[in-house]
Parts: sequence; C-alpha cells; structure tokens
Amino acid sequence: MDNNILILSEGLHTSIQDLGRKGYRSYGVPISGAMDKYSAILANKLLNNDEKLPVMEMTLMGPKILFEDHSLIVVTGADMSPELNGEAVKMNFVYEVKTSDVLSFGTLKTGARSYLGVKGGFQTENKLKSFSYYDGITSKEKVQKGDRLRIASYNADLQVTSSKIKVKSAHFNEKKLEVTKGPEFNRLTKKHRELLFSKEFKIDPHHNRMGYQLKNKFPPIKNDGIITSTTIPGTVQLTPSGKLIIMMRDCPTTGGYPRILQLTDIAINQLAQKKENDVLEFDLESSFDFLGRLVSRFKD
Repeated sequence: MDNNILILSEGLHTSIQDLGRKGYRSYGVPISGAMDKYSAILANKLLNNDEKLPVMEMTLMGPKILFEDHSLIVVTGADMSPELNGEAVKMNFVYEVKTSDVLSFGTLKTGARSYLGVKGGFQTENKLKSFSYYDGITSKEKVQKGDRLRIASYNADLQVTSSKIKVKSAHFNEKKLEVTKGPEFNRLTKKHRELLFSKEFKIDPHHNRMGYQLKNKFPPIKNDGIITSTTIPGTVQLTPSGKLIIMMRDCPTTGGYPRILQLTDIAINQLAQKKENDVLEFDLESSFDFLGRLVSRFKD
C-alpha cells in the first residue's frame, strides 16, 4: 500500500525540489532544485536521509497537509509558524506524524522559503534524473489543492530523536552577499565599481525562482552588448536600462546582458530567503577566500 499526503490547501507557491537537474544544460534545461539548498539539505540530514532526496519547498505562505499514513517530518528554513493538529511545531526538530494528522502554516516570521522533509523523501515523478518541479519538464509546476503525493513507507521501528540544530540568524538577515567578479566585470568603470560595492539595493516585486530584479537603477555601461553567453544560478546581469537581475535556480542557460558579478552558493541560499523590499549589498570575495573555498570542495 502506498503512503500518501493529501494537499488540503496549496499555499502561495509550493513545489517538490531536490538538489537539481544536472547534465542537461546543453539542451536548454535549467538546473532548478531547492532555492535554499542549505535548508533543504538540513531537512534531510535531520531525518538521516540522503541529502539528495526531494523535499517540499514553500514560499511566503505554506500549505495545509493531511497525512494519510505515518511518517517522520521536519520543517526547516523560513519560520511560517507551523502547527501539527493545532499545536506549535519547533523549527529544525523531528516529529512523528500519524494517520489523519494535519500540518498547517500561519504567519511568516523570518525568511521567505520553508522546507518540509519526510523520512525517506517524497516519491513523486522523476524526470531527467531529478524530482524538481519545472514547467515543461514535469507534469506540474507547483503543488495544488487536492494533490495526493506519495511519500516513502514508514518503518515503525524508527526512533524519533531529539536532534535539533539552531540556524544562525545571519542566514535570514545577512545584508552582505558574497560575490566574485563576473566575465564582463572589467567593462565597469571605477565609478561603477565604487557604486556597486557601496550601495544598498532593494528587491523588486518581480522576483521568483527564475531570478531577482533589484529596484535601484544602476548607471548603464558603454558597449553593453555581448554575444549570448552562459548564465548560471547566481549570475548578476546588468541590462541596458540599468536594471540588475540576479539569476536563480530556474534561470535560463544563456543570456545576452553583461555578467558583472557571480554570487557564491552560500549567497544564493541567503538571497532565496529574502523577499520584496528586503535590502542587500554586494561584498566582493577576496582571491584568498575564493581559493580556500575552491580547495575545500576537493577535500575528502
């Protein structure tokens, strides 16, 4: 018998995400995956799951979920005042849920995106080696009311532990986002560079899984045209009108605007927890820090 959850209400933008769809960018397929990978991985780690297992990503307003079977769950990321059967749920804490239990969400307290992990992960459709929802690849772009989603079978012998991790508040309220120089950074004048690293920028209402536009206008640069070139999550593009656009997890594989900066993966996770009118600054990573981060990726 399948184990399932039933979506009683879908929230604002709820989807299933893992760590992304890799190896298909040459066909124009975005990487996708959890916007805040740190919180998604944390959910799986607390459940002793493989970190690559899919989780449920919730944006600004969470869904209401009926559990039709037993499982273990955890909620990480943004605090959307989760409740289980009307009782407050602690963030980053593993709970046992039973048949007919209802998980709901209320007021958004911190951040923008919350993650629900279940023991063994969600078992939704796998397309191109990923469970991540993306319109045109998977049959759904987001979770909808009435959806019945399959989850892994629950082993009654599993013990609920008191494991809990306190996430640093900087993950949600850090204004300075660490960046490296983009391929067209050298087209910026000295004045451009001074403005770029001394100014605060506000997030525009036009932001989603594809990209974040910034409200503040930035002086355009001369010879701003480039041959359509590769973009990846975290690429900061400068448009001819002076708009800064930061590519996010569902971004297209190519773009035609100068790529002046590149966010680190930590910075992408932090940006994913920001919403309209939140403020950010760009902090240029030193060559020493960049090399240290690069070396750490290849350590055992």
